[in-house]
Amino acid sequence: MVSPIIVALDVGTLDEAKALARPLAEHVAGFKVGLELLTAAGPSSIGAIAELGRPVFADAKLHDIPNTVERAARHIGAAGARWVTVHASGGRAMLEAAVAGMGEEGVLAVTVLTSLSGADLSDLGVEAGVSEQVIRLALVAGDAGVEGVVCSPDEVFPIREAGIDLTIFTPGVRLEGAPDDDQRRTGTPESAIGDGADYLVIGRPVTQAPDPVAAVREIAHTIAGLG
Repeated sequence: MVSPIIVALDVGTLDEAKALARPLAEHVAGFKVGLELLTAAGPSSIGAIAELGRPVFADAKLHDIPNTVERAARHIGAAGARWVTVHASGGRAMLEAAVAGMGEEGVLAVTVLTSLSGADLSDLGVEAGVSEQVIRLALVAGDAGVEGVVCSPDEVFPIREAGIDLTIFTPGVRLEGAPDDDQRRTGTPESAIGDGADYLVIGRPVTQAPDPVAAVREIAHTIAGLG
């Protein structure tokens, strides 16, 4: 059974990533190649994972001047990525440049990192609360033509309630009773899907499980019929 789960391959080598991904490919919606693997193995890691038959979410979190971001997005798309992430805080022109680089689909705007709290935003001079800031950024991103947004489980429902019709990718997904880690704003798979998330980007609950395939199947079972 294929689920809306995108497994985050947050490992240091391409061999590790392939070993994790290969048995999971028939059970998931795709794989995330993040900064750790991109910097360790290079952009070719995107194509190598895509060869397993599932789309790749290149979590590059681009944030630069528009011209640079457009070219970077084009290169990432050419490397085989179905999606690429860009920081929404880079502004409308930068987001539009990313869309021009990737084409009509594939750009995902990162709103507020799941590691940040309201106090962190305040330290940065952002007066809005987290949900309000996420909605502001999502509105700008939608106007710029992106395909989707990335937000924590806490902001899925507020985005839907605001009438923002973008595909929602949700990291920070943790199983009930999981210990605290570097993610501040987390939620269960059931709550994220129930609130309207389209894809769950899940790393440690799957990749650090004794049996990753069993973990994916169990999560898929708990969210079946929700959403």
